[in-house]
Amino acid sequence: MKNFKLSVVTVLAMSAFAVAGGDIEPVVEPMVVEEVASDSGFYIGGAYSLSNQETNWQNSVDGSFVGSEKFERDSSAYMLQAGYKFNQYIAIEGRYWDSMETDTWSSNQQWGNYSNSDGDWSAWGIYAKPMYPVTEAVDVYALLGYGNVSIEDKWSNNTSLLDENGFQWGIGASFDITDNLSLFADYVVLCSDEGETFVSADGGFDSETVETSMSTVNIGLSYKF
Repeated sequence: MKNFKLSVVTVLAMSAFAVAGGDIEPVVEPMVVEEVASDSGFYIGGAYSLSNQETNWQNSVDGSFVGSEKFERDSSAYMLQAGYKFNQYIAIEGRYWDSMETDTWSSNQQWGNYSNSDGDWSAWGIYAKPMYPVTEAVDVYALLGYGNVSIEDKWSNNTSLLDENGFQWGIGASFDITDNLSLFADYVVLCSDEGETFVSADGGFDSETVETSMSTVNIGLSYKF
């Protein structure tokens, strides 16, 4: 009987301890959630540009080849950009170039004074911009799009040398200086062998075929909002 009472007391004590222990909740450490900066958003920028213009000229009389000439011209310009980055792999971007030089030159060859240049040109383009993050701070990218190049040099009949729309492409790389500011450098082909044939103003059969290629190297800064 004495042992029975001791057993009952033991069971009751253990039950009370279990009930009391049920009110004690385990300590849970708070979860730390790191905020990840968004890689999307609008951006603007500007650059200093060096352009290279190559022009091939060919003259014919009554359909017969007479002579040809090739000349090259380097000039400087400024470039403005604006775009939207969807994620770390793709963006869409618009660009505008305008020449910074106003020097004048003319070319006098055995075929006559056929070219006068005042160094004035402009261009624009809209591009798809696929990107690849090499590191957290360095991206490489391509530019694939459509645009216009206008070169105001006077040619036959006082007509502008070039005013053409067409495919444009480029490659480049950017380096993040801060979360919002980045340095970039790229090479962009604005046109390749674009031009037309000019016929003499007097209605004769003399003609001049002019084809121009133009590219730029751009170094600048972009700011992402």
